[in-house]
Amino acid sequence: MDFSEDQFQISKHYITDSIRKVYKKRLTLPILVLFLLIVLWAAFPIRTLMFPRTIQQGDKLTGHKFSQQSGISVTIDHLYFTGYTSSMFGRSNGYYYYTTWNDKCLIVLLSPSTCQEGLSSMDHVTIHANIRKPGRSYDQLLFQLSKDLNWTTDGLLEQMDATYLEEFSVKGFSTFSFLLLYLGVAAYTIVYLLLCILWSFFPQISPPVLALHKFGNPKQMLAMAEEELSTLPQLATEDMFITEHYFIEISANGVAIVPIQEIIWVYKHSTLHKFLWYHFIISYTLHITGNHHFYLRCPKNIKSDIDGIMDYLAEANHNILVGFNEENRLKVQEIQNHSLHLEGFFNFLKKHI
Repeated sequence: MDFSEDQFQISKHYITDSIRKVYKKRLTLPILVLFLLIVLWAAFPIRTLMFPRTIQQGDKLTGHKFSQQSGISVTIDHLYFTGYTSSMFGRSNGYYYYTTWNDKCLIVLLSPSTCQEGLSSMDHVTIHANIRKPGRSYDQLLFQLSKDLNWTTDGLLEQMDATYLEEFSVKGFSTFSFLLLYLGVAAYTIVYLLLCILWSFFPQISPPVLALHKFGNPKQMLAMAEEELSTLPQLATEDMFITEHYFIEISANGVAIVPIQEIIWVYKHSTLHKFLWYHFIISYTLHITGNHHFYLRCPKNIKSDIDGIMDYLAEANHNILVGFNEENRLKVQEIQNHSLHLEGFFNFLKKHI
């Protein structure tokens, strides 16, 4: 696809404007993820899992201070095993204990590790727990206890607290994994969102520009590339441009700027897109290797565009190696003075190109 000179004179800062657009588009995903994290924060007791309220044995467990699944940290004295456990997938994942709480009997569901898989009694234990309202499993427990004590269920309920405690670590691995995943996603999302905002306002310090520090002064090279691109590129496709001194990619994948004199190897490989046994289309990817271990991949292009780019680059810099083969790979390895550590990838390409 060709572009006229008038089109490029419309914008004197085509590259920086494109960088702004790229990072503004990338704001959408972290904003959606952040919204989802806020919904999860409101729907689940994440805050109380992370920051449980410290209370004393005997404090009131109901009222406006605590929701149905409020998290607390408490030290409990004199716990006694009921003889009943909570099971999941045929394995005991919790042990029911009872203790005295404000002249009432309080049920406490402890994890196997806390009670050493069913100690008959415990004099002193500190736990992080949720305050739970009675449910089906709790009702079944009281029914069994009432039978053991030869009491009626209603009579036993009069002696029981209206709530019970469930230790966090009863679901320890899942809870820990969830919190770790939540915090990791939240931290990554917030950092990425802030960086995208920063780079959309200040494209001069964005990764595509800072990558130029390998070859010289990034700000000066960006200004030079902008000037050359605004006058008229030597060669242009839909998302790849060549000016007098630079190769420039501006696509949905991002923006890249490479000085032509720093390029040492270019080649292409094809990808056959298919669904089941139906072949749809072949796309081509341009690979560019430069000095100082620079590597650029330009996917989803057409063959004629990439061939034109490769031919022009080879003409502009006669030191550029063109095409993928073992000889060129070894030459690049020698130039780079290091092992590329991509033997498996190269072997794959040799089989498919």
